[in-house]
Amino acid sequence: MNRSHAGWWFAAPSLLVLALFFFVPVLAAFAMSLTDFDLYALTDLDNLRFVGFENYGALLREPLFWKSLGNTFYFVLLGVPLSLGLSLGAAMLVNSRVARWRNFFRTVYFAPVVTTLVAVAVVWRYILHTRYGFLNYMLSWFGIDGIDWQGDPHWAMPSIVLLAVWKNFGYNMIILLAALQGIPEDLYEAARIDGATGWQLFRHVTLPSLAPVLTLVSILTMTGYFQLFAEPYVMTEGGPLQSTLSVLYFMFEEGFKWWSLGRASAVAFLLFVLMFAITLLQLRLTRREVRQ
Repeated sequence: MNRSHAGWWFAAPSLLVLALFFFVPVLAAFAMSLTDFDLYALTDLDNLRFVGFENYGALLREPLFWKSLGNTFYFVLLGVPLSLGLSLGAAMLVNSRVARWRNFFRTVYFAPVVTTLVAVAVVWRYILHTRYGFLNYMLSWFGIDGIDWQGDPHWAMPSIVLLAVWKNFGYNMIILLAALQGIPEDLYEAARIDGATGWQLFRHVTLPSLAPVLTLVSILTMTGYFQLFAEPYVMTEGGPLQSTLSVLYFMFEEGFKWWSLGRASAVAFLLFVLMFAITLLQLRLTRREVRQ
């Protein structure tokens, strides 16, 4: 047996598990998206019909789907830059030589990542409570009237963004912190000798050195934020006035509220195609900037 065949034999168990628990379910879900699989089909498969891409066409004509897609884009466009900016700032603070209690701050910043999202969302519901919430209590110190964070359509999604950014920035911080520690100190020393200021060091040394890692972190954060579900499910149930209805929440309602599993599978694949296209576009733009 040559070495290439031996490698395939060693990888075979992992590939088999991957096929059984990933590729087969994905293919089955795609096949389901081409049918009218619903509650009647669950009781009797004779009621199952092949409808082709009719589910996809119906979704593209569904105003509620576009509403959920717009809400998801709003969440991503607002949450991803805030998360990256906070992660980078925290990583630079922890990496700073003058920062005290580094290990303490690393633990504090990373702690939200390992907490259960549902439990955190329940706690934040009380923090954002209109009358008794701690956030409105703090705003009252500055003479600002309390905000109906979860009941006002204009503030419901920003409140969820606030929770998501606080919950997830610590993960990106760890990755960026490792990347910052990998930048050679000689680059900073050479720039300081040339008279570079702190802002110039950040712009011309730190950011270019972090470009590949920032691309990775932005893609991971974006794909995670496109899968928004638990936060609105626990905090607002998609309201008020469907202002926090995400694509995954819409898919959940289609599949497990209305038992239209074929349409729900179609939603999942439309979201996958969208995320894949945006990721490719982001990679292409990043490569173009690197070449320039």
